[in-house]
Amino acid sequence: MSISEIKALLSGDTVTENVLKELMNDPRKGVQQLVASYIKRMNREAAERLRVEDMYEPESSFYKKGMTLIAGIDEVGRGPLAGPVTVAAVILKPHTFFAGINDSKKVSPKKREELAEEIHKKALAVSIVCLPAEEIDALNIYQATMEAMYRAVSCLKTAPEAVIVDAMPLHFGIPSLSLVHGDARSASVAAASIVAKVYRDHLMEEYDKEYPGYGFAQNKGYGTADHIEAIRRLGITPIHRKSFEPLKSMIMR
Repeated sequence: MSISEIKALLSGDTVTENVLKELMNDPRKGVQQLVASYIKRMNREAAERLRVEDMYEPESSFYKKGMTLIAGIDEVGRGPLAGPVTVAAVILKPHTFFAGINDSKKVSPKKREELAEEIHKKALAVSIVCLPAEEIDALNIYQATMEAMYRAVSCLKTAPEAVIVDAMPLHFGIPSLSLVHGDARSASVAAASIVAKVYRDHLMEEYDKEYPGYGFAQNKGYGTADHIEAIRRLGITPIHRKSFEPLKSMIMR
């Protein structure tokens, strides 16, 4: 085979052991470089599969009891000065592989977009709930986040048999597990983290068009210096959280 034919062959994932052995004995330097690159890629992919499988350990504690409909829950947007708190609940098929899945903060924006699309396609159920600024101000951010989590679970088209949540003490009529750093330890919670993050980011980009000048597309509502300066210059919008500082003090003045 020519070098170009071997390159095309090794770009796939279906090289048999016999063919690989034959290529490893090929004296051509270019072939040896292609084989080395292929083996490195296979090793990386195997390591990634093991990493992702490890993220199903919390779910597996329920799988072993015969429960397979496990909802992972996570939120994004507790800290910003503007925009909603957003919660996603996701039920994955047991042990579904998503290359690169992790806590959304550890995933690049481009990869988050790709993963969110893949999760929506492959998940058994996905729900997303946003509580706007006025509800956050009325309830406080902690209670609003909990309320959004309960609503997200109730909105799932498939009823879960158990719930895994990122570090919030929720109480359901089904088994639940609260995990500190759950978005980095549970595949279902990581999936919810990514779905919620992508959804909220898109929403803030739309708000940026509706309320220009605040930089919502860039800061996503967080209290950056430029954002706070824009508030002083342009005033408070309907999506700002009036119970959050420094907005609360600005209003009182």
